[in-house]
Amino acid sequence: MSDDTTFLTQEAYDRLAAELEHLSTTGREDIAKRIEAAREEGDLRENGGYHAAKDEQGKMEARIRTLQALLKDAVVGEAPESDGTVQSGTVVTALVLGDEEKFLLGSREIAGGTDLDVYSEKSPLGAAILGLKEGDSTTYEAPNGKQIPVEIVKVETFIP
Repeated sequence: MSDDTTFLTQEAYDRLAAELEHLSTTGREDIAKRIEAAREEGDLRENGGYHAAKDEQGKMEARIRTLQALLKDAVVGEAPESDGTVQSGTVVTALVLGDEEKFLLGSREIAGGTDLDVYSEKSPLGAAILGLKEGDSTTYEAPNGKQIPVEIVKVETFIP
């Protein structure tokens, strides 16, 4: 997988594709109507409804771009069967600064309804542990510059 590739389950892919379809069609139509209605109220400089609708439009367009990029580069399939190696789509139990943490490595989009924390493979922690095996140790640099020790305790198959 390349740096831009994201693993998604079929369920996550379908959910995101449906969201993109909704935002690209109905969502855009609805926001355009709201902007037009607010525009008809008069002076745009002091029109709170107009500015709120334009802000919402900007956020929606950003989400559309994010979804398009995510789906374009996604690898869709079953979560990888764990062989004890940390990879995208696996559940990792690790000692981070001596505290045990259990999390999913990958996109938050695949976590769905689980209550697992999710770390991206591109995050400092994710990048440091990608490819490690159970029992391996490493460190990663936190945003504050400190080196954080990590030991991989267990790697499991993610079951959504």
